[in-house]
Amino acid sequence: MEKEKLLHLRKKAAQMRRLIIEGVYNAGSGHPGGSLSCADILAYLYFDKMNVSPDRADDPERDRFVLSKGHASPALYAALALKGYFPVEEIKTLRKLGARLQGHPDMHTTPGVDMSTGSLGQGFSAACGMAKAAKIAGRDYHVYTLLGDGESQEGEVWEAAMFASHYKLDNLTAFLDYNKLQIDGDVRDVMNPVPLDEKFRAFGWEVRTVDGHDLAQIEAAVNSGVAGRPLMIICDTVKGKGVSYMENAVGWHGKAPKQPEYEQAVKELDAALAEFAEVE
Repeated sequence: MEKEKLLHLRKKAAQMRRLIIEGVYNAGSGHPGGSLSCADILAYLYFDKMNVSPDRADDPERDRFVLSKGHASPALYAALALKGYFPVEEIKTLRKLGARLQGHPDMHTTPGVDMSTGSLGQGFSAACGMAKAAKIAGRDYHVYTLLGDGESQEGEVWEAAMFASHYKLDNLTAFLDYNKLQIDGDVRDVMNPVPLDEKFRAFGWEVRTVDGHDLAQIEAAVNSGVAGRPLMIICDTVKGKGVSYMENAVGWHGKAPKQPEYEQAVKELDAALAEFAEVE
């Protein structure tokens, strides 16, 4: 990956993390940990890879993105705001009554959202259906989806995985945010889903494993698809990435920072952003 593009994407990810904290703090609730862990993945997709634009939000040829781990909506909203689908300031309305940015994505009210999600496993299934629809209609758009490691405990995920392989959906790329923590603790203690790579291969998927915070690795994996096979990219990530006291801390799966914690997070994230002051 070229240095200029790498710096641009790293800046976008840093901006997204700052907006994630802003949104969750102002809401007084939400899911910061798993939103922060997937920021780099969404930064790459929305600001480099995907054929999407707010100017043609309903273009039938646009790529699709489905956030299957819908509770990480602050990350998706941050990407959409920075992309221009709605004003950045609107992130402060997260979870407010009557606002467009609710706790889970709503395709009927939020610009840029392709699928309403929240019930774990269903978004992944919908993404598989979208990819199959493209095949039937002879369209060239690509479908991207992001699911959580705790979500992989859902049986529906494996039904969808079987479907995608059976229909040779090579226009489908999935990311699994393997931050290893869910609301009740370590995913391996709650209901061990590993080895995830071997399981998806057994279901007929092409599988890559990357550092989910390394944009060059993410790009290389996305571009390594194989004809006739859906692609699963397992991303080794840190829950709460970018905020020191949230990193690898299960308690930050689903709660908002109080004032002193918010101020510390802002200080850390603003310092990270300052490194990209000269980057467009």
